Amino acid sequence: MRSTRHLLAGLALAAGLLASPLTGAAPATAASTEATEATPTETTAASSYTWKNVRVDGGGFVPGIVFNRTEKNLVYARTDIGGAYRWNQTTASWTPLLDSVDWDHWGHTGVVGLASDSVDPDKVYAAVGTYTNDWDPGNGAVLRSADRGATWQRTDLPFKLGGNMPGRGMGERLAVDPNRNGVLYLGTPSGNGLWRSTDSGVTWSKVTSFTNPGDHQQDPTDTSGYNSDEQGIVWVTFDESTGTAGSATRTIYAGVGDKGNAVYRSTDAGATWTRLPGQPTGYLAHKGVLDAENGYLYLAYSDTAGPYDGGKGQVWRYATATGTWTNISPVAEADTHYGFSGLTVDRQNPGTVMVSGYSSWYPDTQIFRSTDSGGSWTRAWDYTSYPTRANRYTMDVSSVPWLTWGGNPAPPEQTPKLGWMTEALEIDPFDSNRMMYGTGATIYGTQELTRWDAGTNFTIRPMVKGLEETAVLDLASPPSGAPLISALGDIGGFRHTDLTAVPSMMFTGPNFTSTTSVDFAETKPDTVVRAGHLDGGPRVAFSTDNGANWRAGQEPSGVTGGGTVAVSADGGRYVWSPEGTGVHTGTGGAWTASTGIPAGATVESDRVDPKTFYGFKDGTFYASTDGGATFTARATGLPAKGNARFKALPGAKGDIWFAGGAPDSTYGLWHSTDGGATFTRLGGVEQADTIGFGKAAPGATYPTLYTSAKIGGVRGIFRSTDAGASWARINDDAHQWGWTGGAITGDPRVYGRVYVSTNGRGIIYGDTTETGPVDPPAPTGACKVTYKVTNQWQGGFQADVTLTNTSATARTGWKLGWEYPAGQRVGQMWNATPTQTGTAVTAQNVGWNGTVAAGASASFGFTGTWTGTNPVPTAFSLGGTTCSVA
Repeated sequence: MRSTRHLLAGLALAAGLLASPLTGAAPATAASTEATEATPTETTAASSYTWKNVRVDGGGFVPGIVFNRTEKNLVYARTDIGGAYRWNQTTASWTPLLDSVDWDHWGHTGVVGLASDSVDPDKVYAAVGTYTNDWDPGNGAVLRSADRGATWQRTDLPFKLGGNMPGRGMGERLAVDPNRNGVLYLGTPSGNGLWRSTDSGVTWSKVTSFTNPGDHQQDPTDTSGYNSDEQGIVWVTFDESTGTAGSATRTIYAGVGDKGNAVYRSTDAGATWTRLPGQPTGYLAHKGVLDAENGYLYLAYSDTAGPYDGGKGQVWRYATATGTWTNISPVAEADTHYGFSGLTVDRQNPGTVMVSGYSSWYPDTQIFRSTDSGGSWTRAWDYTSYPTRANRYTMDVSSVPWLTWGGNPAPPEQTPKLGWMTEALEIDPFDSNRMMYGTGATIYGTQELTRWDAGTNFTIRPMVKGLEETAVLDLASPPSGAPLISALGDIGGFRHTDLTAVPSMMFTGPNFTSTTSVDFAETKPDTVVRAGHLDGGPRVAFSTDNGANWRAGQEPSGVTGGGTVAVSADGGRYVWSPEGTGVHTGTGGAWTASTGIPAGATVESDRVDPKTFYGFKDGTFYASTDGGATFTARATGLPAKGNARFKALPGAKGDIWFAGGAPDSTYGLWHSTDGGATFTRLGGVEQADTIGFGKAAPGATYPTLYTSAKIGGVRGIFRSTDAGASWARINDDAHQWGWTGGAITGDPRVYGRVYVSTNGRGIIYGDTTETGPVDPPAPTGACKVTYKVTNQWQGGFQADVTLTNTSATARTGWKLGWEYPAGQRVGQMWNATPTQTGTAVTAQNVGWNGTVAAGASASFGFTGTWTGTNPVPTAFSLGGTTCSVA
């Protein structure tokens, strides 16, 4: 687990894949002697689609959690690139609130501040904008909602905001006056100061009496503008005891990114501001939380803005009545190797305070708790004798098992970790037992917090269902095996055998920090290859079982990053274009440099001819007919800048679709049927960034096309069932997800199903009501089952099951059931979909193996857990028929 995971995803996407197509960088003109313009395409009304997330649960940094102070169970979470969410108490899940953000405002998926109105709980506000440098071309905005985030209105600001910038875990920057809720304050970065609205967020003006805009820069030498930006005003806190309902709160505190002048106060409802006298210096105040009942302002300090660094810190308490400052740090400054940030007060028992050492990566984050207003503290964990730890808690990640990262660290590290980047930390104001806190990958929480004080072990679990925050870099949907294999930023990627279930583990062996490219062999889809980033390598990996297990590959010299990788149609050869060196070809062992193609080219394979590979860079298309050993240039004049995505069509040699370009130059969708020698641009497609293929429509023979594009003046996700002659927009304005230019693919087994990449909202998939998936009919007739435990270890096992159709007729759809005599539990299953209730287990076919001919077999496997003994089931049933057991 790395402290910089989400920073890497945000930066890589912004500076590379994301910023270029959206900041006005333009391709050269795509016209060439090989390219022609097709007849304009027709567009039709959107088909009826439903949209869901492929479940991963989390996957990114959650810098803010906000509980409403007057309505129980009204909770919001903000993310750095993936929008905002509202808690659903009934389902114990999060509801996304910013899916309506469109392509042109993609930066508004970065949320730097969020405020829930305690006077009118229906109202919620979000300050949005992802980068303050030129990676994001648009300005920030304040969004306001009167229906808890179901719909929004927007006020554009004359400057940028930085939801994915340094300091994004500080806050909250946006605050509503708890007495006069039409008044809001917004702390801004980049020297823009403090802003105020007096009409519930409709209009905003600068507070000119607040004269310190904050001068702290994470790294003043950074020429990109990312680490050299000023964090500015980082939080605003009201002392609600100094106002009455309908009248503006008199006393307001604000935190400033200034190590010498970190805290300011107004005692006249924001008319004038002064530096709070006597305050500590040398640190940044990440959080300021006020306990009005006892008259204390608590402050968590760090020497840096975070969220992934911080070497020293302190915690202070300010008595609002006397002006007395007290250092209540739970650890002496000399003993810290981290800063403090997460900070919360138990509103039911205001003397109870908690704070996190947010940047303690090794061996773990630390959370401190005091029940006497910071006079004394206890820790979430302590050493008994180094390196042995005693934890006050138990981590239960069974609902999101990949949070262990598949690790087995040496003490004092543990897996799963208590957390990292723990800047959001909140006790439920209505329930002293409930706490939530954000990390770099999830939201954790407990319903048993007060057991801490009794010295009784309490359980921490993920509270993240519905909050999907992965950045998606590539997608593959093979014709058999798992329906989806993904390449993700920060957490590598997954093999999904069930779109509605969280996989047991991300890719391991090796575990890339980010997977940049994934491909399968079209006619042998159990052969899969992926490439990605990993400090020190290896950066390529191979699988022969459809991505269930992996082996690391060798690297040619000079590799610095994953790049793109392709496997031949028959699985016998690979072409890899890694970062840092040129294109190479190989059979899974050593690599040989390819010739005739430039370094950094994007590579893909022909889906029919195993000797043919394709490449593209800087407007020129390349092809190889000898397995990637040599390439020759074919078409020229394709877009030279911006996005460039192309794919070869399954089942047709040399049939290639190319999407790419940039707004201020040639931009669109091209088609070639001669292996890239010539391309025809599709008329009417003004812009296109991705292209993917799915199962052909009923009655059609050509695969269905999907693209993230602008057609007929409208940006959206489009589908064509007639080889691009006409297109239908299949998403709507409520489902846009900001930037969707990374990858797209249809499902070759389910007509109408499409998988869409996002930059921070995870993997979205859509199904059409035209022909929705249906449960198969119950099979009848005779059957035989072979159940074999292939591997067993303490507490766990792996089994393979073969179901043979011994009847005289083919079966269409099957569900195999059995009982476990010793209470074993099924975990991850491949080539079938499991359900288990108590001791009863059912395995149902997946799309590709639902039909079993007479005398034929279908096989699947799974991992499971056992305690005591692991006897083999003695009876199996199929649609009410008992199978014989071999």
